[in-house]
Amino acid sequence: MQVEAEKFQHQLKAELQNILSYWREYGVDEMNNGFVGKRDHFNNLIEKANKGVILNTRLLWSFSAACNFNNDPELKVLAYRAYNYLEANFYDHLNKGFFWELDYLGNTVNTRKQIYAQAFSIYSYAEYYKLSGEENAKEKALQTFGMVEKHARDLVDNGYLEAFQADWKPIKDMRLSAKDQNAPKTMNTHLHILEAYTALLQITGDIKVKEALENLINLFLSIFLNNKTGHFGLFFNEKWALQNAVISYGHDIEAAWLLIDAAKTSGNSLLITETTEAAILVADTFLKEAYVKNKGVINEKNEETGETDLDRHWWPQVEAMLGLQYAFNISGDKKYQAAILDIWDFTQNNLIDRQNGEWFFRIDQANKPYIQEDKLSMWKAPYHNSRALMMLLKEKR
Repeated sequence: MQVEAEKFQHQLKAELQNILSYWREYGVDEMNNGFVGKRDHFNNLIEKANKGVILNTRLLWSFSAACNFNNDPELKVLAYRAYNYLEANFYDHLNKGFFWELDYLGNTVNTRKQIYAQAFSIYSYAEYYKLSGEENAKEKALQTFGMVEKHARDLVDNGYLEAFQADWKPIKDMRLSAKDQNAPKTMNTHLHILEAYTALLQITGDIKVKEALENLINLFLSIFLNNKTGHFGLFFNEKWALQNAVISYGHDIEAAWLLIDAAKTSGNSLLITETTEAAILVADTFLKEAYVKNKGVINEKNEETGETDLDRHWWPQVEAMLGLQYAFNISGDKKYQAAILDIWDFTQNNLIDRQNGEWFFRIDQANKPYIQEDKLSMWKAPYHNSRALMMLLKEKR
C-alpha cells in the first residue's frame, strides 16, 4: 500500500506540472495582452476569439494557488498578468463588478453581471491576495461581495438571483450558458458563491462575510440537498420550487467537500457536523450511481425520465477524487480510497491528452474524445484539475 500511495503522489505531482506547463506555453496572448480566448481540440489557436471572465478569473486563481503551493516565480508572473488584465479590462469602473466578455483586443462585448462571474472574481482575487498581499485585491473582493449582497441577495425568500444588466438592473435571460435553464436561482451559482465567500472569509475575517457564508451553508443543507436521494437540486424559481429533475454528479460531489471547507472556515461546530454527515450521504450515493469501476464517472441523469448522460467529462473525475478523499478522511472506509485510485487510472488512460497536452473536455462511452470540444475556452480552464491535484498532494505534506 505504501508503494501504491507513493506512486499515486508521484503521478499527481507530474500531472500537475504538465497542466501548468501547458497553460504557460499555450495560454498567454503575446499579441493582444492577457490570455488567448480559445484553442480547439487539436490545440490550434482560434484567432480573434472573444475572452471570457470565467476563463480569466480561473486562470488568476490557478496561477496564484499553484504559486502558493510550490513557490514557482514563473507562476507568480502569470498570476500578476491575469490580475492586471482583469483590472484593466473586465472590471467595471463605473458600476463596479466584472463584465462577462471581451473581444480579442480587450474591448467589452457583453456587459452583463452574471453572479457566477462575480463569485469567481472574489475567489480569484482572494487567492491572489494570499500570494501577493496586494491590498487592492482584497478591497476589490470585499467590494464585489458588497455588490452581490446588495443587488443579488433575495432578502424575502433567501438565496441569490442569477444575473443583472451592467448597471445591476434586472435582466430577463439569466442563463449562465446556452445549455442551462433560464432559472432565477441555481445550485451551480450558489455553490461558487459559497466557494468565494469561504476564501474571502479566510483573508478578511469579516463578520458580514461570515453571516452570508453560514446562510449559504444552511441553504445547501435545507433546500438544495435532498436528504432522501443524496442529490442536490439544480434549478429553482424565486420561491424555491424545483424546476427540473436533472442530477449533475460532478456538482454533487464537488459540493460535498466545498461545504465542509466552508463550515470549517466559519468555525461553526454545528455546521461542521451537519456538512460532514451530508458529505457521507452524497459520497455514498455518488459511488452507487455515478461511479463505474474501470470506467470513471458519468455526467448526469434525469430522475424523471431516467435518461442518463454517460459521457465522461474531465472535471467530475477530479472533483470525485477530492470529494471521496474527504469522505475517506471522515470515515476511514477504504472503499473511497479504492474508487479514487480507480478513477485516477481511468483519467490517466483516457482523459489526459498525451499528444497535444492538457485534458480532453469529454469522451464518449467508447472512451473516444469529442473533437468538436475545445482544449482552452471560456469553460475550459486549469481550475478543476489543478485544484484537485494540489489538494490531494497536500494530504501527504
